[in-house]
Amino acid sequence: MRRRRPSPAPLPLRNGVDPVRVRLPAAEPGAPGTVRDYLLGRFPASAPELEELFAAGGIVDDAGRALAHDAPLRPGGSVWYHRALPEEPELPGDLPVLFEDEWLLAVDKPHGLPTTPRGGFVAQSALVKLRRSRGEDRLSPLHRLDRGTAGVLLLSRDPATRGRFQTLFQERAVAKEYEAVARHRPGLRLPRLVESRIVKDRTSLQAREVPGPVNARTAVEGAGPPFADAEGTWARYTVRPETGRTHQIRVHLAGLGVPVRHDPLYPEVRPAGAEDPGRPLQLLARRVALVHPVTGEPLVLESRRALITGDAA
Repeated sequence: MRRRRPSPAPLPLRNGVDPVRVRLPAAEPGAPGTVRDYLLGRFPASAPELEELFAAGGIVDDAGRALAHDAPLRPGGSVWYHRALPEEPELPGDLPVLFEDEWLLAVDKPHGLPTTPRGGFVAQSALVKLRRSRGEDRLSPLHRLDRGTAGVLLLSRDPATRGRFQTLFQERAVAKEYEAVARHRPGLRLPRLVESRIVKDRTSLQAREVPGPVNARTAVEGAGPPFADAEGTWARYTVRPETGRTHQIRVHLAGLGVPVRHDPLYPEVRPAGAEDPGRPLQLLARRVALVHPVTGEPLVLESRRALITGDAA
């Protein structure tokens, strides 16, 4: 069954940033009578900003019509607006191009940079930085890498063909290979296929493995001899995820007793602010292979970055 194509946003991008979309609730007893009441109830901390947007005609419906402060809530619709950007620390912005044609862009994402706007990082994301630097508002990510993960990131340059690339990911026709530096565990049997059910919800920073039907599969093998430093003994692993659950590689390696080096979430969540930019998560999207759905050309795209695998750690 094909996914329904989402309706286009009624507001244009602003300096490379998409408008915020808020879906309105279905009709139910006790629901707010106006859009304003619903938004203020859902986002109380943003009340002053929302009031200013209503006054300026900056909140619109799916048709792009500005909504007054007393506009009735239409169940099941959406409202759109541009919110003020947060103050953001400057994050790494080196995004060398690995491949590009008129349909596809592949870049080498650095550690510490979110793929898309999230939380307190909007302009400081790979997507917005690329839209701004290249003047390409139509850029859209085809997959995501965790903020801490570096390596090959693919983006669509053409909305008309984006779905053809997404289909490759949905049909698992994109081969992804990662490299990790993680704890060395003597006696760990490799290679092996790790299979489990992983769930992630908004109540926790961590994803977790739970009983139930398998939805996550990761092939893990060793890659070279272990090495030691003052912090412990480490090994390199080659990891090939067959599925794409949130934090899948990190969860599966931690479950094997070999958590990724410098991981702030697994096996335990570190205190906020404990991350050190000089000690990035040692996980790299090393290689992505696919058949270009427009040209039919086989593509193998490789990161040029390196992980810490010696005494310099």
